[in-house]
Amino acid sequence: MEEDDFSLFAQEVAGIKKMRKDEVYLGKKGPSVDFNERKKAAMTTPEKDMNHLSADYVDKVDINDVLAYKKDGVQEGVFKRLRQGKYGIESRLDLHRRTVDQARELVYQFVGDCMRNDIRVAILVHGKGDRTPDNQATLKSYINKWLKDMDDVMAFHTAQQYHGGLGAVYILFKKSEKARLDAWEQHQKR
Repeated sequence: MEEDDFSLFAQEVAGIKKMRKDEVYLGKKGPSVDFNERKKAAMTTPEKDMNHLSADYVDKVDINDVLAYKKDGVQEGVFKRLRQGKYGIESRLDLHRRTVDQARELVYQFVGDCMRNDIRVAILVHGKGDRTPDNQATLKSYINKWLKDMDDVMAFHTAQQYHGGLGAVYILFKKSEKARLDAWEQHQKR
């Protein structure tokens, strides 16, 4: 520092007094914290898991079984097109190398995401199960159960060979309210 800079600095800090405390609190002042409430919240059990899919016992399907399911109200022509892989696939979930618990969470989240994004047809790759030590199609068995248990799934069918064959399923989702309204408006204009 030059002499002029030093004297200028000294003039600027001339009236400053030393602080009495060594600590300085820089947090914002806010409402006081009720530690009893925080303690009670920490000790209560967390909210119930909203995922209703069960990872308990499931009826096993064979690695060569074709999965097929359709709810009442799904037209045969629509189901046939799904089975033949003629609908455009808008989303995909691959469950290879996942545990049953991981798959349970991913499937639940995937279906919710598809519904929020107005996706009508997706593919779910579960694998065949033929590489497991006992040739058990464990994930395939759970997928068969879980998809039937979900209200937003209207139909599903084992995929065509070029989309994964026995190791994947096409899923047809329920139309969202927005999609239903759009379709209704489109039909009204005819």
